[in-house]
Amino acid sequence: MSARQLSFDLPARPALGRDDFFVSPANAEAVALIEAWRDWPARKLLLAGPPGAGKTHLAHVWAGLSGARIVAAGTLAQADIPALAAGPVAIEDAQRIAGDRAAEEALFHLHNLVLAEGHALLVTARAAPVRWGLGLPDLASRMEGTLLARLAPPDDALLAALLAKLFADRQLSPSPDTVPYLVRRIERSFEAAHEVVAALDARALAEGRAITRALAAEMLDKAAR
Repeated sequence: MSARQLSFDLPARPALGRDDFFVSPANAEAVALIEAWRDWPARKLLLAGPPGAGKTHLAHVWAGLSGARIVAAGTLAQADIPALAAGPVAIEDAQRIAGDRAAEEALFHLHNLVLAEGHALLVTARAAPVRWGLGLPDLASRMEGTLLARLAPPDDALLAALLAKLFADRQLSPSPDTVPYLVRRIERSFEAAHEVVAALDARALAEGRAITRALAAEMLDKAAR
């Protein structure tokens, strides 16, 4: 057994470049819009999708193309808004600020100032703005008027690519039949993919075993009982 087949307690280092992003029908429209960012209507785009769908990855891809800064929405109330508005900016997890008056006002002012300065704005969230529960009507209207790109649940090809990437991010090399097996067995969601890879990593490390189809079957069968 080679050392690379074993699980080691090493930090996961997500690969966030464009070449590391697998394009499928579930995300092709969003990828095309990111790559054609100079043509966004009103110079702004909102990416919406479930956790793990690739929003952060695409935000980094866009930052690489545009030179944008990436900022967590939850930090906006303490941010220097004029400084952020000096260039393109990506705001992540915007739904988290719903109900936080200071953060909502900060995003409202950032939105207006970025666009007034002639720059572009990318916003990511788990759902469309109408579902965030924003308390500031002016911000809600601006977010709802932003071009929306949805990241759909993964198809087989995307789920397989995501699993392979998650293993690679953890510097793990599962047996060749492990990923196809997992695609057939796990829930078709990004969260399920993240959870099963983390669980297999932990179990392989605890038991000193390679990550194989047999190990995956044992773990999933036990979880189903």
